Amino acid sequence: MPNRNTDRYNVTQKYLMTRAQAINFPADFFDAHFKKDQVFGVVIDIPMSSEVLTTMVCFINGAANIYFNNGGEYTGASMKYRNLVQATHTLVANAGDILKKCEKTKKFDLPTGRSNNIFLLTKGGIYKTVIQTGYIPEDQPELRTFYVLYQRVLSEIRNCQLKDDAENRKAAK
Repeated sequence: MPNRNTDRYNVTQKYLMTRAQAINFPADFFDAHFKKDQVFGVVIDIPMSSEVLTTMVCFINGAANIYFNNGGEYTGASMKYRNLVQATHTLVANAGDILKKCEKTKKFDLPTGRSNNIFLLTKGGIYKTVIQTGYIPEDQPELRTFYVLYQRVLSEIRNCQLKDDAENRKAAK
């Protein structure tokens, strides 16, 4: 639960380490020759409630994982679900459209309140912007489109979780 004085989320060491690894993931991992300003990964901190903070990590190859501030995670779904891979690839492939709305950063603070931190990973560095939940001005079409794309990835992750739960229940019978 965020501390009422600082509006910060309680987080585990595991969460902080995993988030830092994602933000600093090397472009060299992929078999592509990225241009300096080409986005190969997106890390988004998304407050889900006053107590739950998630970090969604997406890469150009379609991999998408979600990590929770309590140390929980949902990973590996991209290996099983093509719809997730497609949504994730679309998000990352279009992330360059908001690069001009971002600032290069070396600071990776957790969000406060209901803001979503967005980090774009490029060979030339890490770029950040913030979206305030619930309101993206109409004169910011790139951010509005990006928001819709990452909500689609979140939805696909949720669908994968539901399918996995159904499979697990069926296997347990």
